[in-house]
Amino acid sequence: MSMSPTVIILACLGFFLDQSVWAHVGGQDKPFCSAWPSAVVPQGGHVTLRCHYRRGFNIFTLYKKDGVPVPELYNRIFWNSFLISPVTPAHAGTYRCRGFHPHSPTEWSAPSNPLVIMVTGLYEKPSLTARPGPTVRTGENVTLSCSSQSSFDIYHLSREGEAHELRLPAVPSINGTFQADFPLGPATHGETYRCFGSFHGSPYEWSDASDPLPVSVTGNPSSSWPSPTEPSFKTGIARHLHAVIRCCCNEPRACGTQNSEQGGL
Repeated sequence: MSMSPTVIILACLGFFLDQSVWAHVGGQDKPFCSAWPSAVVPQGGHVTLRCHYRRGFNIFTLYKKDGVPVPELYNRIFWNSFLISPVTPAHAGTYRCRGFHPHSPTEWSAPSNPLVIMVTGLYEKPSLTARPGPTVRTGENVTLSCSSQSSFDIYHLSREGEAHELRLPAVPSINGTFQADFPLGPATHGETYRCFGSFHGSPYEWSDASDPLPVSVTGNPSSSWPSPTEPSFKTGIARHLHAVIRCCCNEPRACGTQNSEQGGL
């Protein structure tokens, strides 16, 4: 059945409008890049890098901005997700993706948010202790100390179940170790912590995780300790807070909605 001239005109108009919109907003309309199951990956493990674009396009290219180049990514186009397995130290670094417009092969979206992949297990694990101890009263101030015989430059403290970390420079201690003290402020609720060490020359290549340190609180906890993203978490270390996965997403709800995995390194 043939289409009427009106239908054909409307279809063509829609196509050219779509093209003009892409050309106009391409510099601002960014895809969103994420990692599953986590951006902190043990050496030898696997991670899937996912790109999502709110306009529905699912063809992307992926590139690494820093660290050791990954030749397997060059001139590679993939759909929705890209599996890296097994993960090696060369995969540590910052990634971005760009969306591809199927109706115009020369048009690409703006680069996505930067996605930082940390690779762990490259050095011996540090130790993590609590002062005054792992069991404290409600409202009592708690400080966590991460230390090692290795001369790490930076320590990273993570809280179980959160995609954020606190980082502080390591300083030599009187007992010959290199240490960082993380003051957490008044305790209100129990949490479990781990820490990692790294060096300035390879900031995304981390040590093994310390043994998990559960901190329990006696009394009547009102809620959890303030999240590292909340304004109330204003201790002396708040200025050292860095997001492990720094996302600038127009529609964060798109995160994790794509499940396909294609490709591999």
